[in-house]
Amino acid sequence: MRMTRKLGLFSMLLLASSFVCAQESFTPAAEQVNKKMVKLYGAGGIKGLPSYGSGILVSENGFILTINSHLLNTSELRVHLADGRVHTAKVVAREPELDAALLKIDEEVEKLPFFDITQAATAPTAEAGDWILCHSNQFAIAVRSEPMSVQRGTIMAVAVLRARRGFFDPPYVGEVYFLDTVANNPGAAGGIVTTRRGDLLGIIGRELKSTLTDTWINYAVPIKAKVEIVREDNSKDTVDFPRFVKEGVEGKYRESAGKKRDKEGRGGFHGIVLVPNSVSATPPYVEEVVAGSPAAKAKLQPDDLIVYIDGELVPTVKAFRDLMKLTNPGITLQLEVQRGNQLKTVRLTLEEFPKGK
Repeated sequence: MRMTRKLGLFSMLLLASSFVCAQESFTPAAEQVNKKMVKLYGAGGIKGLPSYGSGILVSENGFILTINSHLLNTSELRVHLADGRVHTAKVVAREPELDAALLKIDEEVEKLPFFDITQAATAPTAEAGDWILCHSNQFAIAVRSEPMSVQRGTIMAVAVLRARRGFFDPPYVGEVYFLDTVANNPGAAGGIVTTRRGDLLGIIGRELKSTLTDTWINYAVPIKAKVEIVREDNSKDTVDFPRFVKEGVEGKYRESAGKKRDKEGRGGFHGIVLVPNSVSATPPYVEEVVAGSPAAKAKLQPDDLIVYIDGELVPTVKAFRDLMKLTNPGITLQLEVQRGNQLKTVRLTLEEFPKGK
């Protein structure tokens, strides 16, 4: 009995010692990774959508890779660097099918530490059981020079992403790293997963629910991920993160045409007539409601401003039309509309297009 107690105590001390060593071992890597990350502040703040997020530097002169989220739909996107400097930035390229966006800091900056995306994509793919670190600005805990949050965990599986947010499927369809730590929190999207040495493995995705279990999932898109896209001329192409970043930096990237679900690419019938799309960012104000349509049954009114559809920010007429292409008849959408000074929730059930429409 006494020998058993001694062995038990020895095992506990050994485990505690290993834990301390493990804690100390990844601190230098976390510090180096933090220097290559940025905190983003932009659109959001309503219905649980955060107005903050994460990104990584991919060039020494201020190009930033993040996810293609609602956060970027703002007139003044702010970037907090690791050393505390604050800049504004603009979106220079997007690829919805990769769920990626490339930003550029407005001011002249140079010699910033950054991740070499091309080199990272040549490294071996991580496997289930590998230890990883998750770095992000979750919950906006960090501002200015405060370090990013770091979580330790393992890769639980490498499998195809089957998930959705509200009604909408995720933009990216392909294999992801499923994580055994709660990494996909508000503000974490656009953060990264690395090895314990700080080597880049993947981009942390947005908050999604599994279509198999209806539970929140934690995942990252591998930096080696590739997607097949369709151009405006209906030609097919393949894009990965290195190509997206390279062509985006050079100002040559052409965004894909996106997915369409029905033969005509119209989605379900709603009966909403928006104001003319006269400028590049026309807000989706309702100009007219077709009599007897789903919009009329939902009691939408002229001058209503559509703000969110199933939790997705709708900043422009184009964004509204793009989302509607992804719908089908019979689907019920939850719209948040601004009517006067109030935000109202409207449930809209789509129908088949009337014959001849």
